[in-house]
Amino acid sequence: MKVAALYDVHAMPWALEAVLAELDAERPDAIVFGGDYLYGPYPREIVPMIRAVEAQAVLGNADEAAEDWERAQLDPADAEWLRSLPLSVTVDDVLYCHAAPNDNTPITTAITPDEAVLARFGELTGTVVIGHTHHQFDRRVGNLRVVNAGSVGMAYEGDVASYWALLEDGIPSFRRTPFDVERAVSETRRSDWPHAAEFVEENLLVPVDRDEAIAALESRRA
Repeated sequence: MKVAALYDVHAMPWALEAVLAELDAERPDAIVFGGDYLYGPYPREIVPMIRAVEAQAVLGNADEAAEDWERAQLDPADAEWLRSLPLSVTVDDVLYCHAAPNDNTPITTAITPDEAVLARFGELTGTVVIGHTHHQFDRRVGNLRVVNAGSVGMAYEGDVASYWALLEDGIPSFRRTPFDVERAVSETRRSDWPHAAEFVEENLLVPVDRDEAIAALESRRA
């Protein structure tokens, strides 16, 4: 079975459009959206886009703790859909969650100590796919395999592009999809999102350095 894992879209329609176009060629058997559809410039547009895809979806921390501006953008039916999402789903014996199976806020990075990873994921074995920290990794700790699919809309990879994962029979491969960055800059600046200017300057015009992002995330985790 071939499963596409699309995480951390962050209300970036052009990034999601590019990935979905690539999926037309990949023809996965299933798609899982891994949370954090909000905290971005176009929440009103992104939620219907996601709902129009035949997919399963989980709840991210940014969706649960949406800011007032974001809540005001959402159609009531879309807001209710977000509230109804589970924290995890299982597809082809792989568990998909935003950050951890029962909590969408914990931080796990490529360098989180093994003992902290085991403590976070408890007695789980097999493969768990997460997002939340916006950088791809594939870690094995004992009988546990933790895969971060990356971020479609806000990657911390030293590159401005969309990052996602494709799992074939539970084995992950990492993907990178370019999108129209100039359009993203222009459209984000046109939006009313309160964080638009900061996001353009720090995430679109200049890519987020992977190592610096991991270090900052680890300092927050500690």
